[in-house]
Amino acid sequence: MAEHPIQGLMDTAMSNIKSMVDVNTIVGDAVTTPDGTVIIPISTVSFGFGAGGTQFAAKQDTVTPDNPMFGGGCGGGANVKPIAFLVVSGGNVKLLPISNRTTPVDKIIDMVPEVVDKVNGALTGAVDKIVAKRDKKAGEKCDDKEAPKTYVDIAE
Repeated sequence: MAEHPIQGLMDTAMSNIKSMVDVNTIVGDAVTTPDGTVIIPISTVSFGFGAGGTQFAAKQDTVTPDNPMFGGGCGGGANVKPIAFLVVSGGNVKLLPISNRTTPVDKIIDMVPEVVDKVNGALTGAVDKIVAKRDKKAGEKCDDKEAPKTYVDIAE
């Protein structure tokens, strides 16, 4: 069975769209700045495609393999829109959205490193107070004797 002319149109259009849209279009190539910061662009890609055709004959014409009477067309479009940048700097990873609209989830994700640092600082301070209090009590019980100091690192 011979290939229909619309098949050729669709194959050409789809191969062109395939060459335009790949994974590197969505997650772009990393760019390294002189200070070592790595920036990766993130985009959305949308595309549309349409094809149509007809095969008709006038009253006096007959459709034959030599005279298929085909009429057709196809078209498509693509839209690539950057939405964010993934920034890796000094061991920290941040997602910087381009739009002004941020969701509560975005805010929570941005706050996670700060919260971890604050919790770590609070725990370190609490451990230091506990150790100091224990050392003070041990010193009072020994009445001027040098108390053997034993430290346990509970943070590890």
